[in-house]
Amino acid sequence: MSIFKSDVLAGKVALITGGGTGIGAAIARELAAQGARIVIASRKPDRIATAAAGLSAELGQDVLGVPCDIRDREAVSELVRRTLGERGAIDVLVNNGGGQFLSPAQMIRDKGWDAVVQTNLTGTWNLTKATADAFMLEHGGRVVNITMLTGRGFPGMAHSVAARAGVEAMTRTLAVEWAQHGVKMNCVQPGLILSSGMRNYPDGGELARQSQSEIPLKRLGSVQEVAWLVAFLAGPAGDYITGQVLTIDGGRSLWGRTWPIPDPDALPEITIPSEPWEDDG
Repeated sequence: MSIFKSDVLAGKVALITGGGTGIGAAIARELAAQGARIVIASRKPDRIATAAAGLSAELGQDVLGVPCDIRDREAVSELVRRTLGERGAIDVLVNNGGGQFLSPAQMIRDKGWDAVVQTNLTGTWNLTKATADAFMLEHGGRVVNITMLTGRGFPGMAHSVAARAGVEAMTRTLAVEWAQHGVKMNCVQPGLILSSGMRNYPDGGELARQSQSEIPLKRLGSVQEVAWLVAFLAGPAGDYITGQVLTIDGGRSLWGRTWPIPDPDALPEITIPSEPWEDDG
């Protein structure tokens, strides 16, 4: 289901990192439903090829899938060159690619810290800057950066929350610097979203079930709900919004135990989704 007109992004090209699964795939579907031509990128060549083929069949368009490690500036330059060469534009850039792991801060080794910061912060910068230099500073465009709940810190993910907060500060800064070029920059902060990415964490299903009680709306968000917010920012409705961090978390970041909210008789059942081209095993 799409809540937007089918032609609001007609003729536009959207590049989505991490576009083969979870939130990224949902964003690809939603922007395609609005008429955009889709390019997805991810680090592993076999996975991005499979996802691009699956999305192409599903969306009825030739989705371009390009392998790219966003930490590698030459690979990023090649991604931008190939997208512009084969699609002619990058009107919408969604920096959704990233990665992290759960760990107490004292257990994070230097290599783990560097890898997470290089992926989530430096990788986002690499692709944003390359896209701006090659296209957006001349033609304008939209950049939406997917971050995480940073306002109260994030115990268990000191590396990732530090990197994502950096992305948000960078976004606010570039929104001002690049306004004269017609570039609108925003962040979307998802809370706990029921996506295939939960499979990457030990006991992800149990974590999802337990977390529902900590959310005022008493459920996890869906990948489609995140995609709708991204689509709003990418389309005409977002034309006067820049430099903002929009939170979509069911009220989780606002709530503490000082105001009890009773659980319903039965919390929603949790089934972690997967894409049609993923091996559930």
